[in-house]
Amino acid sequence: MLDRLSLRLRILLFFALLAGGALLAMAAGLAVAGRHGGLTPEAVQGALVAGFAILGLVVWVWFLFDHNVARAIDTLAAAIRARAHAGIERDLAAEAKAARYLGDLAPAAEAVTRSLVETRNALAESVARETTRLAAEKSRLETLLADVPVAVLLCSAEHQLAFYNGQAVDILGGGTAPGLDRNLLDYLREGPIRHAYDRLAGAGDPDAASDLLCATVTGARLLAGRMRVLRRREEGVAPGYVLTLRDVTADIAAHTSRDALLSEVFDRVRRPAANLQTVIGVLSELEGAEDAPDLSAAMRAEIEALTLAITELGARYDAIQTDWRPLMNTRSGDLLDGLKGRFQADGFSLETESLDLILQVDGFEIVAFWAWLAGRIAGEGLATAFRIVIEEEDGPGAVMRLCWQGEPLSVGRLDGWLPGAMGRDTGELTARAVLQTHGTEAWPEAGEGCNAVVMPIRSVRRAGRRVAPLSRKVVYDFDLLSKARNAAVADTRLEDLTLVVFDTETTGLSPSSDAVVQIAAVRLVNGKRVESEVFDTLVDPGRPIPPASTDVHGITDSMVVGAPDIAEAGRRFHKFAEGAVLVAHNAPFDMEFLRRQEGAIGKVFDHPILDTVLLSAVVYGQLEQHSLDALTARLGITIPEEARHTAIGDTIATADAFLKLVPMLKARGLTTFGQVVAEVRKHGRLLKDLNG
Repeated sequence: MLDRLSLRLRILLFFALLAGGALLAMAAGLAVAGRHGGLTPEAVQGALVAGFAILGLVVWVWFLFDHNVARAIDTLAAAIRARAHAGIERDLAAEAKAARYLGDLAPAAEAVTRSLVETRNALAESVARETTRLAAEKSRLETLLADVPVAVLLCSAEHQLAFYNGQAVDILGGGTAPGLDRNLLDYLREGPIRHAYDRLAGAGDPDAASDLLCATVTGARLLAGRMRVLRRREEGVAPGYVLTLRDVTADIAAHTSRDALLSEVFDRVRRPAANLQTVIGVLSELEGAEDAPDLSAAMRAEIEALTLAITELGARYDAIQTDWRPLMNTRSGDLLDGLKGRFQADGFSLETESLDLILQVDGFEIVAFWAWLAGRIAGEGLATAFRIVIEEEDGPGAVMRLCWQGEPLSVGRLDGWLPGAMGRDTGELTARAVLQTHGTEAWPEAGEGCNAVVMPIRSVRRAGRRVAPLSRKVVYDFDLLSKARNAAVADTRLEDLTLVVFDTETTGLSPSSDAVVQIAAVRLVNGKRVESEVFDTLVDPGRPIPPASTDVHGITDSMVVGAPDIAEAGRRFHKFAEGAVLVAHNAPFDMEFLRRQEGAIGKVFDHPILDTVLLSAVVYGQLEQHSLDALTARLGITIPEEARHTAIGDTIATADAFLKLVPMLKARGLTTFGQVVAEVRKHGRLLKDLNG
């Protein structure tokens, strides 16, 4: 029973018993004196004075002992745990000063922690040296998988994500990371996924694979996939699986369009052709008859209908050529450099001119086309020195001009060249096919002293300063594949929890009258912060931001113009935190702002919650300072000055502090969520616990 009490409480009880025992002994002495008739009023008065003196002396000694011994021991113990479990390397100078009355205990503790730090650093250096090669290979593998042109996902048997690459972000998240330990079926319709997994897992063949076609939950994309179940890693844990996905929405739409056009071709050509055949049959039967009707008008009408249909359908076919042929974004400078090299290889000189443009073309075919055309022009003796210019048009496109000095090229001659194969490196590819692929045409132009062949390019944009790209690195934690899951959060180990650490910035300190202006959050999975999974958004509060609040967090009215309101931002944050335990510093403040807006958001924030203020009180005691600055300073965490009092800066600091507190809690025997919650409720006078 007593060993469950804190050291300071046990010492308080010791001195309380000491004082009580002294008073009882004095009372017993007075009772004995009274029994023998020696108890006088003076003796009683003296005994009372002595009792109060003893009581005051015991309280004074207890206070000194509590302040200089008990609190010093608690402070020293917390500092030692921080260095043993949280990886803090700062020396114990401040704690040793507070423990100066403990004799050699503080210097001995400092020596032990210094030796621990040195040993840990030496071990870390040794491990780092031994794993350099593995780290390099790991980096190469991550880079390779990040650039694989299909989405690669690794999931547990419960369909929880343990790995995803950059393409998966585009396909599943629309540019937002899907999230480790999230359920794949939150993004894809479950039928094809479950059926394929059940079929493969039941087959028992580790080399078996299954092709499947599935759709996103919104139905906006169709995905072609291939699933393979992993070999079992641990007994009692169902095997996970690898799933590769490719977006075939555009391909299916293009093929559907081409099939529909082909059906329409047969339908619209078949009818006038049959009518023509009928008219021709009638003409042949009536040939030579004197009273034969004049069918020339009917024949002309059918021929005109057939010609119109063929012309229209041909134009529509040309228009959809670029829908199914993959045209790449190519920088104009790279294209012109390739042309210059090809012309020089063919013995022609070439000058180039262009703005910095991005053209959507098949670069190989375009280079081959102009090189072939220059060869034909040179073969006709028109020129051997050329100039290619790419110019923007008023609309969305541009034109390429092959210019030369000399005789012009006629339209008939160019049209006669186009159907022929370009030869050499292009096989049977014709110049006409290149133009059809790009949905364009080419024609000659004559000018004063400069003749040219012109080709419009349909899709062109000016190359501007590149924005910061999305992170394409792969994200993974293979331990998620074998992690046992508990149905109850209370029974889940701290390191097995999926957590979302968050913070808000507001227009003021009153949830009833103020509003949120920023929400930021990060995800902790399997005891690690997932750096690529971050939520950070400004929020339009729908009211002016007071200058005093701007002085704290730096957010002005102009910064929130166009930002989502709390209803939209709250829904997005709720989705980001779905299925996770929320962590915050002074959580009641942030949660009150969110819970007051649950009606507008349309979601209920009923997540389990951990508060780093209460966790700090469990580790360091209630009498210490538990502000975020004080906690991070004790744990050796530095918050950059420009990030302090910003939602994302405070969120990252809180996440780092939480990760350092977890091993210190485990060292106290608090290993599960339920055990931690039961312990923090003992500090309810400090801050309200929001669980239950």
